[in-house]
Formats: sequence, structure tokens, C-alpha cells
Amino acid sequence: MRLATWNVAWFDRLFDDAGQPLHVAGESARYGITRAARLDGIARVMRALDADGIVVVEAPDTGGRRDGVRALERFAAETGLRAREAMIGYPSHTQQEIAFLFDPDRISARHDPRDSARAPRFDLHAGQGETRITWSKPPLELAIETEGAVLRLIGVHAKSKAPHGADDPEEMRRIAVENRRKQIAQCGWLRGRVEDHLDAGDSLVVMGDFNDGPGLDAQERLFGRSGVEIVLGEEAAPGRRLYDPHARLALAHPVAAQPATARFAVPPDWRILSALLDYAMVSPDLCARHPRWRIWHPFDDPDIYADADLRAALLVASDHFPVTLDLDLAGKTRATA
Repeated sequence: MRLATWNVAWFDRLFDDAGQPLHVAGESARYGITRAARLDGIARVMRALDADGIVVVEAPDTGGRRDGVRALERFAAETGLRAREAMIGYPSHTQQEIAFLFDPDRISARHDPRDSARAPRFDLHAGQGETRITWSKPPLELAIETEGAVLRLIGVHAKSKAPHGADDPEEMRRIAVENRRKQIAQCGWLRGRVEDHLDAGDSLVVMGDFNDGPGLDAQERLFGRSGVEIVLGEEAAPGRRLYDPHARLALAHPVAAQPATARFAVPPDWRILSALLDYAMVSPDLCARHPRWRIWHPFDDPDIYADADLRAALLVASDHFPVTLDLDLAGKTRATA
């Protein structure tokens, strides 16, 4: 089974209120790239991924007249994707949903959040006092069945740490620290969910955009560790840790060249910054089955670079690149439905 996670930046901007893809030359939320070009690029990439299930981060909005599931299913039908059914969990109020697009001939999926004493709901206490921190994009918690196996999957879009709205260096630092605090609180909540699933003996995949990574920014030193390390359980016993090889490489060799899943043009000179933000973490039992990971980065993967059409599609589609996880689940039945 192949699972994928991909942040398709502002996917919502590419659909009208009826969920119809907008194959027009208008603004697409990516500078200098039309809606039509982005839709063509996204379709090309998703066909190449050929995934049984895709966690779509920044999926089309659900709210008011807009329906993200309708938009994704129309896009899948139009482009001939076998991952053609969609679902979301709790809607976001940010016009950026977390959705799951899947092949119903290969897997079945249902939204199945669990009650938890460790992480009972989507608002969190962080630090001292009564300050309450919430998930603006509630994680998508799924039960997935395929080939006689049952998995738990949590799709994630954690808080961005970018200091949007800052007018001076001091304000930039204050906002960045506050955003980091929120991001750490969200990841602490998520680790509580992970602990619950490990206690239950579930096979677990946690994947999505964490807006974070080991050693990614200066604020991490104020908090001692990254949100990614918290979710992985780096301070837990080995049998309680999640695994992602790209996170492991970043943790083990912080001054070496790092894998990247995103590239952004950064002001004031708009040079390109690469970052590892997107992950596919697995529980120890799945790790023991030797899964295969791939970052679909057009400049870091020689086979993708050699495919000129796919390379171009990845660059126009989004400022993030997909991460795929291939799992061999033959004979795998250990998980709770």
C-alpha cells in the first residue's frame, strides 16, 4: 500500500464555489503561475504518485457554500485519478482543510477520532495560566482497512512559526516565539494521541506538514526541542518512538546536508530557502516491516529530475513536495478497528 502526504499550497484558490476546477489564467496564490497551470501540474503529480491514499494538506475549503470533498472528487474524476473518494474530519476555519483522497477499490477509511484522557479535545493548555491554544486545523484521525489489515492514520497541519505581520525585529521575535509556543503545544497534544494508540497496540502512521524540524530555527533553543521530536517521542523508550528516516537524519547529523520537502522564496532578496517540514512517521511495528519513504523533490531525486514533465509539474504545483510511504501489509492484522 502506498500512502502519501502533500501540502498543495492554497488548493482552495483553484475551485469555484460549486467545486469546479478553474482552468483559467487567473491568480492561483503562487506568484506568476496561473490556476490552469497549477491544476495541470497537480494532476500530473498525483497521477505519478499513484497512491492508494493521499493526505492533502491545505485542501479545498469546507464552509458556507464551499465543500472540499466535492471539489476534490470532481478534480479526481476530471483527471482520472484512482484515488477518487475524499473525506475530511473536523472542518478548519482557515480555508485550508486536511483531507484524505483515496482509492475505494484498495482501501476503506472512516473519520474516527478517539476520546482520550491525555488529549481530550482540540484546545490545549500550554505553560502557566489560563492561556488556551487551539488547533486551527484539527488533525484528521482515520481508521483505514486494506488487505485485511487495519491502520490508524493521523493527518497533521501544525501551526506555522512564520512571524507574519511583524513590523520590526523585536516584533518579529515576539511573534515567532509565540507561534513556536503554539506549535509546541499542538505537538504535545499530538504526542498524547500517539501514546494512546501505542497503548492500544495500534499500527499508526502520522503524516503531514509539521511546519517544523530539528534545528530549523533559533526559537527551538528557547524550548529545548522541536515539535517533531516531541511527536516522535525522542525522549521515550525505543519501543515507544515513531520513526521517520528523514527526521532521523536531521537529528543525527544536524550540521550535514539535510533532506528537504519544501522550497520558498524569502524576502527581502527572494532567494530560495529549502526546509524539511513534511513527514511520514510510523509506529515500531510498521517500521519493522521495512517501509520505503520517498521525497518527490525534483532537484534531489535523480529519477524525478530526469523526467522533465514531472519536474516542471512539481515546481508549478506547490511550494511543498510530496512524501510517499510504501507499506507491505501482507499478513498484518494487529490494530484496533
